Amino acid sequence: MKVHWTAFAVNELKSIFIYYRAVAGGAVAENIRKTILNTAKFIGKYPNMGMLEENLEDLDQGHRYIVEGNYKIIYLILDGEIYITDVFDCRQNPQKIRR
Repeated sequence: MKVHWTAFAVNELKSIFIYYRAVAGGAVAENIRKTILNTAKFIGKYPNMGMLEENLEDLDQGHRYIVEGNYKIIYLILDGEIYITDVFDCRQNPQKIRR
């Protein structure tokens, strides 16, 4: 399946990269970014492997997630395509996922 990134998810990934570049250096930031992007590609091959996201169940859209490091990659399957909607830091309060 083809994987699309929403603007919100792209901005979250950029924020993660910028943060790690500032605190840990460019190589670490790039490694985290690449790992998240590679996992998103893997979702394209196995779209139903992710668990349903409990904190978004009331939206009734079937949001799923897969954990990569400290991050949840949250996605939807719509019309045979995958949409990455968020990259959420699991170290936050889970209710912030609704931002």
